[in-house]
Amino acid sequence: MPQLSDFPITARWPAQNPDAIQLYSFATPNGVKVSIALEELGLPYEAHLVHIGKDDQKTDAFLSLNPNGRIPAIIDPHGPGDAPIGLFESGAILQYLAEKTGKLLPQDPARRIETLQWVYFQMGGVGPMFGQFGHFYKFAADKVTNNSYPEERYRNETRRLLGVLETRLASRTYVMDDDYTIADIALFPWVRTLELFYGAKDHLKLEEFPAVLAWLDRCMSRPASEKGFKIPAAD
Repeated sequence: MPQLSDFPITARWPAQNPDAIQLYSFATPNGVKVSIALEELGLPYEAHLVHIGKDDQKTDAFLSLNPNGRIPAIIDPHGPGDAPIGLFESGAILQYLAEKTGKLLPQDPARRIETLQWVYFQMGGVGPMFGQFGHFYKFAADKVTNNSYPEERYRNETRRLLGVLETRLASRTYVMDDDYTIADIALFPWVRTLELFYGAKDHLKLEEFPAVLAWLDRCMSRPASEKGFKIPAAD
């Protein structure tokens, strides 16, 4: 039977509580999805800071768990068959945790797949497009001073995706009506970052998406969100 110590990453980030889920992360929109979900689900876990500003995610230790070199990743010592399992990709981790506990994902087959389509909407659209917008708007503005096309292209796509969410949330409390699910957890940290990290509230005219902003407030005010945003704590 595999042991937690069989995972090379645990030599770099030793487990103090080897019976708990081991979370390797940083407080980015993708990273906090998993800490928020773990808090919502009440699962015991131990958070390890993988400092992306110091390229921890590029070390051999981290790459042994996630060869793609991106946070977050987890090891569940009690995976299928009670054997340890390592996982990367935040959407896959959210789905795994929801299925493990039977929470945050509807049991009805039709509603289950409807929820997952919104998780994939985030993974395939919102995350990449919002991230590219933030890159050109905040981090690479000095590199494209004579070419407004990249920022405009991703700004327009960000607003288009916000419009999709606005339509979905116009008459709903959460993405899946009154049910708070992993779809909300996948999406709202990325919407949150548009203002709080990119500082683009006015540039994106976020006030034109009132249903999205009201939903964002509901998601952010949940106790698990307030705690999960700070995990793992930075140095």
